[in-house]
Amino acid sequence: MFVRGVVIAILVAIADQLAKWGIVDYFTAHPDAARHVIVTGFFNLVLTLNRGISFGMFNDPRTGEIVFVAVALAIVVGLLIWLRRVNNWLVAAAIGFIVGGAAGNALDRVARGAVVDFLDFHLGQWHPFAFNLADAAISVGVALLILDGLLGGRGRAAVIEGRRE
Repeated sequence: MFVRGVVIAILVAIADQLAKWGIVDYFTAHPDAARHVIVTGFFNLVLTLNRGISFGMFNDPRTGEIVFVAVALAIVVGLLIWLRRVNNWLVAAAIGFIVGGAAGNALDRVARGAVVDFLDFHLGQWHPFAFNLADAAISVGVALLILDGLLGGRGRAAVIEGRRE
């Protein structure tokens, strides 16, 4: 299960970085787009640089990207340790999505000093926040962990008891 989780993490991080590269490239090549492209009545492509954490919280340049990168790396290491012990494909996939998303956003912080957010779903004039594929992958991973818990957490129980199913 470890290899499956790591493969998912790598694919998520690559997809996230390619999407961010494409968005930055598009808006750089089309300065007339003014960092905003209307796609549908409820979805726009935007270009925002988020120096904070989730949904723009703690968006203070004094906080320092190094702290956020260190925290993300600590979380990734902890999740990879957990992944080594998992014998449940759903939990392995969930951890892979979370690790890939965390890695994608950490790569942004190192390369750009901020996370590129570009997906803007909205309801009328209400635009709650912009996010990216890494954020979506983390959300999917958390949802899969919740689903595993609702389904009885068979993989989790096997890890806690030290047995393989």
